[in-house]
Amino acid sequence: MKLKLLEIFRQVQMHAFFKNNVFSISFGTSLSKLAGCIRQIFIAAAFGVGVTYDAFNYAYIIPGFLLIIVGGINGPLHNAVVAVLTPLNKKNGGIILTQVSIKLSILLFILAIFIYSNSSLLIELLAPNLGLEAKSIATYQLKILTPCIPLSGFIGLSFGALNSQRKFFLSSISPSITSLTIIFFILFSWIFNQENTSSYFFTYTGLLAFATLAGTFIQFLVQITEIKKIGLLRLESTFNLFKDEERRIYKIIIPASISSGLSQINVFIDMFFASSFQGAASGLAYGNFLIQAPLGILSNSLILPLLPKLSKLRSDKDDRGLKKQLISGIEYCFLTAIFLTGFFITFNNQIVQLVFQRGSFDYSAALKVKDILIAYAVGIPFYLYRDLLVRTYYSIEKTNFPFKTSIAGIIFNIFFDWVLIGAPIKNLGNLSPYNFGVVGIILSSVIVNFIVCILLSFNLRNEDIHLPNLDLFRKISLMSLVAFIDSILCFTILKNTNNSNSNLGEFILLIFGSLTFFVIYYLLTKYLKVNKYKVYKKKV
Repeated sequence: MKLKLLEIFRQVQMHAFFKNNVFSISFGTSLSKLAGCIRQIFIAAAFGVGVTYDAFNYAYIIPGFLLIIVGGINGPLHNAVVAVLTPLNKKNGGIILTQVSIKLSILLFILAIFIYSNSSLLIELLAPNLGLEAKSIATYQLKILTPCIPLSGFIGLSFGALNSQRKFFLSSISPSITSLTIIFFILFSWIFNQENTSSYFFTYTGLLAFATLAGTFIQFLVQITEIKKIGLLRLESTFNLFKDEERRIYKIIIPASISSGLSQINVFIDMFFASSFQGAASGLAYGNFLIQAPLGILSNSLILPLLPKLSKLRSDKDDRGLKKQLISGIEYCFLTAIFLTGFFITFNNQIVQLVFQRGSFDYSAALKVKDILIAYAVGIPFYLYRDLLVRTYYSIEKTNFPFKTSIAGIIFNIFFDWVLIGAPIKNLGNLSPYNFGVVGIILSSVIVNFIVCILLSFNLRNEDIHLPNLDLFRKISLMSLVAFIDSILCFTILKNTNNSNSNLGEFILLIFGSLTFFVIYYLLTKYLKVNKYKVYKKKV
């Protein structure tokens, strides 16, 4: 009886622990996302689609890559440290963390010196067609941002260390520190410049770079203080202890960093070709921001819960169950993704106006971002489906083919980027009369993701997973038809009722239009029997 009560008590404790942690992570992440959204609104109002923000996007490519891949939450360093430190006590964990931190910081410091010394050359390589003014500003900003590089190593390690000690809320909310710092810098600059019209304390060319550096440094200080408080900072540690654990961290970091880095290479390629068009980098940043938030939510809510099930079914050799779960996942994936595509295309005007159109973000900037948003929206289904397929391969521990398709995707992306902006040749001009500009760069990614999805889908047969491709194609076609009809109906309603130029009027119109779009989409997909989702709970 005692044992049974102890077991029940342990289960209750575990349930409460899981519930509290999920709440901490969700709440902290939501606050970080909200801070990021407000940051982008402030940046849009202050800089619009101009030379300064364009230059910043190029200057931030290398430091941002390291802050995301090395220093990001759920990045390679974070995952490696959580895996190695969690079973250890604080003293031993602190020694390992300190040893790895010192070595990694020295390596990243040397890299930062190299980048600072060659900042002009690196900007020239990343953006060869950027204007002279933008190149000069980007070089200046990159030099300011280089201290972020050595800081990124410890930030990534401390994320893992904090999570290994169950400090989930701080690690979830700390990315918002940089966003809040940027908001503060922009506000302070506006106030100071209004009172002192003859002199500027912060020049706009360096404002974002200084704000990002300050935010990263504050984040570093907050995390190192917490690490010291919980006893994981051991400066007296020696380099001769725990060599095996240290090797395990490096063994996890290196392949994970290469894998994560491959997906970022396509970003470099797109930015390289985008340098031919003024304001392209800014427009891409704003458009991508609007798309990534709902995509992240969809990916986490639809795909992540599916993967443990697929992994278990494969280990149980239940191929029929695995196939059934995967098909269901694909149907839900396209059902929601096609809905999002139709929604963004239909309401692009209201979304861009409400989120960004104020201050320096004028009507011409809004037009540019609207076109970019529509192009991004077209690619949502293929982006999400590719994410589902890649994670499916990883869940059944078949990583070789997705790696090959990633390499192929990079090659395809270079080719289609070049073709869709007119196939330019230096000193010869464009070989093709079709130049889609920055929209062509986005459409290139759409085509590449579509090709990769086909390759990944058909290769599943080699893993004994046979999808009913024709039936899925029929259902996806019907979903697309419904979204098209829904979009035309809602757009017609908007056209006949859109007489208000105020933000409040646009907001009310967006809410009413969104509800109408959802109801029509839900009813038509139900009628055509391509929607298994139920808005009510089944009676028990």
